[in-house]
Amino acid sequence: MHAFEVLADPVRRRILELLAWDEQSAGELGTAIRGEFGISQPAVSHHLRVLRETGFATVNPEGTRRRYAVSPDRLREIDDWLGHFRRFWEQRLDALGTELVRGRREGLDGDGAAAPGGGPRTDDGKEL
Repeated sequence: MHAFEVLADPVRRRILELLAWDEQSAGELGTAIRGEFGISQPAVSHHLRVLRETGFATVNPEGTRRRYAVSPDRLREIDDWLGHFRRFWEQRLDALGTELVRGRREGLDGDGAAAPGGGPRTDDGKEL
């Protein structure tokens, strides 16, 4: 199963989001997912199995419990693939950062107070 097919399912994405914070038992995940999505325990178990079999999650037996954790290898694959496209949004974020700095510089005088004409304006250009 392709990585994006696995992540296309909102239940599996949510399980990974929960696991991003910390390892959790199958029971803890089941309770959270059943509450959010209204699906049965066998359905949750199916999603956990898909995540485990596709390498997105690992399971560690702990007595009678099974604790799940995120496996970073498959996420690295996705991050590597997204790397081809990262330049599209990084350039825009860099430009936004530049404009924010320019706006702060132009909108404040030396004391940190708003300079005349540097405040918010209405749609027709008048200062508020």
